[in-house]
Amino acid sequence: MTTKNKLITALILSSSSIAGISLVNKGIKLSAASKALLDKSQMNSFHWRLGDIYYTKTGTGKPLLLIHDLDSAASSYEWHKVIPNLSKKYTVYALDLLGCGQSEKPYLTYTNYLYVQLISDFIKSEIGHRTDVISSGGSESFVIMACSNSPDLFDRIMLVNPNSINTCSQLPGPYSRYYKLLLDFPIIGTLLYHIATSKSSIKHAFSDLYYANPKAVKQSIIDTYYESAHLGFSPKSIYACVRCNYTKCNITNALKKIDNSIYLIGGEKQNHIKELLTEYVDYNPAIEYSIIKDTKYFPHIEKPAEFLLNVNTFFS
Repeated sequence: MTTKNKLITALILSSSSIAGISLVNKGIKLSAASKALLDKSQMNSFHWRLGDIYYTKTGTGKPLLLIHDLDSAASSYEWHKVIPNLSKKYTVYALDLLGCGQSEKPYLTYTNYLYVQLISDFIKSEIGHRTDVISSGGSESFVIMACSNSPDLFDRIMLVNPNSINTCSQLPGPYSRYYKLLLDFPIIGTLLYHIATSKSSIKHAFSDLYYANPKAVKQSIIDTYYESAHLGFSPKSIYACVRCNYTKCNITNALKKIDNSIYLIGGEKQNHIKELLTEYVDYNPAIEYSIIKDTKYFPHIEKPAEFLLNVNTFFS
């Protein structure tokens, strides 16, 4: 076979491989959404400047904003076990952050400042009053920074298993730009994202990282997170930015500055949870915290009754 024929053969094989991967990507996306577990028709929309934000509004009373963990598979569904109870006393707003859940997922670089602006604009536009806030996991830095910048928008703040101060302060490393660039490739990058957010990967995260009792993980929650991870135009964009630390921010000065009441909740089985929570208290001695037994990353899903008891105590 001549060199020319070898090159033609290689190009044909490469084209076939790319076409095959593209079909696999399309198949995964369609399959993930096939059960239609998340219903946008039951949600309100906030037409924000970077994309439509979808949220639910239930109950009556003082406003309470729920902000889910920052993850490409996350959504306001994270709060589904506690919203019915909370809505008896509060007007509960539970939004899907930009790049997550049912909200738009544009192809852009997601940063901490972007989410700080989103939360502030959402409170001004959709709530219109000073509000209590509960945030989960990696979203704590957005709430802290937004409250520091616009304290008149916030009342009491509860942070559920917040990241450590050190984790919040991490910056994009020397290889972050290249990894993000790889994920940005339309076919190979999408395949890598689909591998990282496969149903088995999500199940592993819940069994090993999110729940203290792996046997309590239900298939319905795995399916819902899997669907959320594959909705929208570019779900991999938020994944890339979180993995590469574009959404992180040093919150130490803001934490010291805030005069709002802040309460932390930790899962007993989280690694070094007491040390992590006391670190926050070191920066702001007015902060209080409690630890919920037999829970890990999502106490509000794993032990909703115990979680609600803490909420009612703090917000009473």
